[in-house]
Amino acid sequence: MKDKMAEHFREIIIDLGEDPNREGLLDTPKRAAKAMSYLCQGYALSLEDVVSGALFASDTDEMVIVRDIELYSLCEHHLLPFIGKAHVAYMPTGKVLGLSKVARIVDLFARRLQIQEDLTKQIANAVHSITQAAGVAVVIEAKHMCMMMRGVEKQNSVMTTSVMLGAFRESANSRQEFLQLIRSK
Repeated sequence: MKDKMAEHFREIIIDLGEDPNREGLLDTPKRAAKAMSYLCQGYALSLEDVVSGALFASDTDEMVIVRDIELYSLCEHHLLPFIGKAHVAYMPTGKVLGLSKVARIVDLFARRLQIQEDLTKQIANAVHSITQAAGVAVVIEAKHMCMMMRGVEKQNSVMTTSVMLGAFRESANSRQEFLQLIRSK
């Protein structure tokens, strides 16, 4: 697959008017194919692979928040990066998720061609399906290169998306507590 992808990148270089045999571009198609495979590695993984059984019994039913999880994804419309952070919370009902697994779930879905709105929902649904939590909340704040480097060229705009499930959707108090906690530094 990488060889085929490298050939496609070689053709793109030619279509741009460049010489793929120029010294600086000689290995670029292979490097670009390797980079694209890495940036889209989420397709090769499943939620079960990522979580790998790291669900532990706990009698806590209070909010668990993992804040400021760095994320890097590719906009499915322009294949340009969007970069930001995710804040993920859940209210356990007998089981808690290993801390690093929350970040790995974010990466699982971020490492696919994506739009931020869907990414937010996919993370929330995944955390809920694994934990069966009473509520799940996800907020993502990101800067989109497709908006910064081309088009309207707005350098300081940040897109914020949120998904609230269960107790976070039903209870204004829980939702407000989550939103206050992710904004406190």
